[in-house]
Amino acid sequence: MIVGICKLDLRIDGCHSLKEKRQVLRRLKDRTANQFGIAVAEVGNQDLWQRAELGFAVVGNDRRIIEGIIERATTFIEDQGPVGLIDRYTEIINI
Repeated sequence: MIVGICKLDLRIDGCHSLKEKRQVLRRLKDRTANQFGIAVAEVGNQDLWQRAELGFAVVGNDRRIIEGIIERATTFIEDQGPVGLIDRYTEIINI
């Protein structure tokens, strides 16, 4: 079994409250999870209006497929509305 994990540090432009941020992230998490069949969660910066850390995980048996899903999911997230990628951490684990 191979597990791919990715943590994205995001900038969210135009948010003026935590409520606005939660709405943007809820849509982003739902769309990404549905599009790629992966688990997505907010994992950091919950108390900042214009920053967020999203984490997602992919499980499979082919490293290249997992790497491809991580790349496509990251690009998908970057292309969504007022979100900009600041930093990214990826790790692939063989279990």
